[in-house]
Amino acid sequence: MSDIIQLLPDHVANQIAAGEVVQRPASVIKELLENSIDANARHIQVVIKDAGKTLIQVIDDGTGMSLTDARMSFERHATSKIKIADDLFSLKTKGFRGEALASIAAIAHVELKTKTEVDEVGTCIKIEGSEVTSQEACVMPKGTCISVKNLFYNIPARRNFLKSDNVETRHVIDEFQRVALAHPGISFSLTHNGNELFQLPPTNIRQRITNIFGGKTNEKLVPVEEATGIVKIKGFVGKPEYSKKSRGEQFFFVNDRFIKSPYLNHAVVAAFEGLLKERNYPSYFLYLEVDPKSIDINIHPTKTEIKFDDEHSLYAILKSAIKHSLGQFNVAPLLDFERDADLDTPYNYKNKEASTPQVEVDRNFNPFKNERNITSNFSGNHSFRKERNSDWEGIYTGLQIENEAEPALDVKQIEFESEEVTGNLFNSDENESGKSTFQLHKKYIVSTLKSGLLVIDQHRAHTRIIYEELLKNITVSAAVSQQLLFPLKLQFNHHEIEMLHEIRESLEQTGFVFSEIEKDEVEITGIPTLIAESEVEILLEKLLADFEKEVPDNGFSQTDLLAKSLANSMAVRSGTLLNDAEQQHILNRLFACKEPSLSPFNKTVFSTITVDELDKKFA
Repeated sequence: MSDIIQLLPDHVANQIAAGEVVQRPASVIKELLENSIDANARHIQVVIKDAGKTLIQVIDDGTGMSLTDARMSFERHATSKIKIADDLFSLKTKGFRGEALASIAAIAHVELKTKTEVDEVGTCIKIEGSEVTSQEACVMPKGTCISVKNLFYNIPARRNFLKSDNVETRHVIDEFQRVALAHPGISFSLTHNGNELFQLPPTNIRQRITNIFGGKTNEKLVPVEEATGIVKIKGFVGKPEYSKKSRGEQFFFVNDRFIKSPYLNHAVVAAFEGLLKERNYPSYFLYLEVDPKSIDINIHPTKTEIKFDDEHSLYAILKSAIKHSLGQFNVAPLLDFERDADLDTPYNYKNKEASTPQVEVDRNFNPFKNERNITSNFSGNHSFRKERNSDWEGIYTGLQIENEAEPALDVKQIEFESEEVTGNLFNSDENESGKSTFQLHKKYIVSTLKSGLLVIDQHRAHTRIIYEELLKNITVSAAVSQQLLFPLKLQFNHHEIEMLHEIRESLEQTGFVFSEIEKDEVEITGIPTLIAESEVEILLEKLLADFEKEVPDNGFSQTDLLAKSLANSMAVRSGTLLNDAEQQHILNRLFACKEPSLSPFNKTVFSTITVDELDKKFA
């Protein structure tokens, strides 16, 4: 029998490795940015076209590479970060596997230009599908410029799995923000299709957060800082009143590396216990510094998950530090609830003795002395005159005559408004009007049928009604808007503003009126008639969160997602008490819908119970 096991060719092995390293254009940007940071770059520029599918270019002013290093960097498992296995447990750099550039070069057209400070000229290398097509000298400043073109050009199946440009751009921005937040001392810029999305100068952590998420973010942050032998914690958490319906602004960094940790996230949520609204999530930007030997970052291909040696202690310290910060800045109540700040002694009076109050008494004052002029020297010389009113009987003169002129009041003719008491258990008016609905547990509407009972989920039913109404309004542009007396100004981050621009026309067809949409602020002058002004911000946040999760590819799916999200937010909730008219309104409107049996999310809206089924219950 012939041997069947053989070594894979390098270009095939590189393509297999690319499956772990490169899932989408954002993965390429992450790897290239980390290489630039490891090269001690102070200014990094990122340029992408068509969400990175056509071009990804990263330019930095780092140390650069020599001719030999430039060629070696594209070989598999070639790295300058580790030399022995023990180095894996003392890593202080980003990349270390030595597969990033080799994997990228296997599935794209790559051009690398690099130059060190001591070299007179730089090196330019072009690679297509792991094969070097040219290598020559070039003129360029110190640093590295790497261009990745036509990603997945030789793997059409992988390219077809990529999402729309909007979705891929969202992933690119996410990776860019994570790296930029981890390194506030480095200047970053991001340009997409010629439009500058971010220009971030070197600054501190707080200012970097504000530059990325908008100027109004600064007032929402509460600083957190704690230093122990296990971990050093610094960063910020958002105030509870600014919590959102989505988990967007939640960032953990361990040794300047972005990570995802449900366990640590639970510690943050536990610290906010009792301060958040239902189904709201806190925002946080927390930087943890631990001993590299106490963590293992090599447990996940994307290196976004880390294993800690002592997770329980880390959990307790993080929770306590956040609780302390919330209490210290009067965001959460303190333990001493009865303390009155007005009773605190100022520092200026600390060593002063209490002075004896002086009391002045007028010893000549006699309240029983029959004098018309009473003189008091207590607060100065004032004269008070007491006059006797001898004709007090004259006040009542004429009242008897007026009373006699009016006819006597007949008490028997007075009609009192009272409720008629009957022996019926239910009001006869309701029975005559044919009342056939009642509410069960503030969640279901129960009505009678010829064949039995009809039970309707009030939230799902109202969602179906509003959903079809919104679709009709968006299609025929017949929505009615209520004008606001004072314009409503809301703050959003850069990416949310971009999404609002995309769906602005559809929102206006539902009844919203936008006077202006600026860089980080939106001014609204009109809202749909079904929405209360106090609910607008919550509704738009939920809508943008839904769009962020699944950005639609075409106009129809965008309209459908918009209608679903708005209908779900505007519909009456379970637990809302409805009067008879509201119950009957939902019942009538539901069966006027095109698809009354299912909600927009394909959930059952109503159920029937026949008389036969009820009879079986009592058999």
